Order: sequence, then C-alpha cells, then structure tokens
Amino acid sequence: MASASTILNEQVARHQDDGSSSPSPSNAASSGRFWGFFKFGVFGALTGAAATAGYATYAYTLEEVDEKTKAFRKSAEYDVGDDVPALDKFQAMLHSASMTVPAKSIELYLDLRRAIEEHVRGFTEPSSEKLLPDLHPLEQHVFTLVLDLKETLVFSDWKRERGWRTFKRPGVDAFLEHLAQFYEIVIYSDQPPMYVDPILERLDTKGCIRYRLSSSATRYQDGKHYRDLSKLNRDPSRILYVSGHALESSLQPENSVQIKPWKLEADDTQLLDLIPFLEYVARHRPADIRTVIASYQGRDIATEFIERSKDHQKRMQDQRQQNRLWRR
Repeated sequence: MASASTILNEQVARHQDDGSSSPSPSNAASSGRFWGFFKFGVFGALTGAAATAGYATYAYTLEEVDEKTKAFRKSAEYDVGDDVPALDKFQAMLHSASMTVPAKSIELYLDLRRAIEEHVRGFTEPSSEKLLPDLHPLEQHVFTLVLDLKETLVFSDWKRERGWRTFKRPGVDAFLEHLAQFYEIVIYSDQPPMYVDPILERLDTKGCIRYRLSSSATRYQDGKHYRDLSKLNRDPSRILYVSGHALESSLQPENSVQIKPWKLEADDTQLLDLIPFLEYVARHRPADIRTVIASYQGRDIATEFIERSKDHQKRMQDQRQQNRLWRR
C-alpha cells in the first residue's frame, strides 16, 4: 500500500506537468490582441469598400466609373519578360498580387451594378424604344391622338356594397367614333393591362382605338408613372395627348391638352366641346401642333377655340361685306 507521502508527491508532479503544457497568460493575451486587430482590419476594409462603392454609385454613372478606373484595372495586368533579372520578376509578382484584389473588386462592382441597373431599368423605363409600329406610308400625314383613360374617358370607384364599378364619361362614344375618322387613336394609361383591357373591351365596341398602352409603357420616376411620347415612334409635331391630368402625367407638356378631370358629373361636356378643335387640327394639318397648343397656354382650348372661330367668322363676314360694297 502506497504511503501518504508517495501519493502526495505524485499529485504535485501531475500538477506541474499540466501547468507546463498550458499557454502562459502573456501568450494568450498576445493571441487575443492579434485576432482582435485582424477582425478590426477586415471590418474596416469592408466598411471602407462599401462606403467607396456607395459614394461612386451616388456621384458617378456606371460609364464614368468604368472610365475612371480603366487605367487602374489595366495596371493590375503588369507583366515582365522572361529575360529580366530575378529581382524585377519578384517585384512584378508583388505588384500584381497587391493590385489584383482591388482591380477584381472594381470589376465585380461594375458587373453587379450593371446587372442591377438593367434589372431596375426594366421597371422604370418604357418597355420598348418604339412603343407603336411604323405608320403605313399612306398615313404619314395622319395625326396621333393619345388619350388617357382614368378620369379622362372613364371613372372607376369602389363601394363596399358593390365593389369596383367603372362609368363612361358623357359623350365618350360620340367622341371616339367621330375622331377615329381623322386620327390614329391610342390609349396610354398608367394602369396595368388587367385594368385597361377589360374596360376597353366594353368601351370600344366599334374598334375606334388602334393601340393600347399600359403601365409597362410608361417611364417610372419620382414615384410616378409618366407618359413618354418620344417613345411612340411618331413625329412629335403630330402628337396630341389629351388627359384630365395631362400636364402632370406627360414628359412632353408641349404636346399636352389639359381638360377637366371627370368625377361623375352628369352635366359634363368636356369631350364633346373639344371635338371642333381636334377636327380643325386634323383637317388643316398644322406644320407643328406644339406651336398651336402653345398659343392656347393658360386658356381652356375648347372655349378659346370657339371664341377664335367666332372672331374669324366675323372678320370673314366683314371682309365679304366690304368686297360687295366695292363691287357696287
């Protein structure tokens, strides 16, 4: 049986062996500081890269960033020939290694930004550079009448007891049928096709409307859908856009004819009142409709046109009267 002193000596020896195998407090502290500095450095580098990318995205276009970093990315491809000294090869290797990561990071940023901008453009830009097909050669003289739908031709509202209902504006049938003789009529709405198509199927039973454009054909910016008439593939001097919200929904106000938005007023005559002006334009074909619209700036076109027509008729009557007096 082992004595008490022998057992005590074995425990002391075992404790000494364990102490010699564990790291000293100073080594553990040094290791912790190293990993702390390493993690801080990585975090700082990532934060700096993110801040730089954010600033570049805010301050420069994709093309500008590509152009400004082209020389730097090119320098990462630095190379030397086989017949240079070993020291030069070593320096070239170090240079390439130090430049490769930043250059590749920039290329990755450009690729990601290009992909994101193309994806976003699909939601914000019109679906095509040419929203309408080419005009037939025999119709090059025809003007294009672009009409909004909501609060211009129809009004939709919702009530709890019946849900959604859509109402036709007074005179809309006569308006479309008459002007289809003179114009290429296009509906340009900021609503999705699931809203536009069913309404037009019921509204345009005589096929007066040639084309329908919905929200995918608009330009989305600042939280709003805008009609971009420059994408219609038509001569801008022959485009009229009529809407209850024309000046605030079109990127080309010089082509826009503002009328009163319709909100179920039973005595509304806006569409019928506008027919004489639109028919006059179609028959006389002014060189640039934008100049004509500008002459009515700040006035109600339908009312002002009637007044001008009356003045013109009076002048013509006075002139005929004077001619009859001279002949006598």
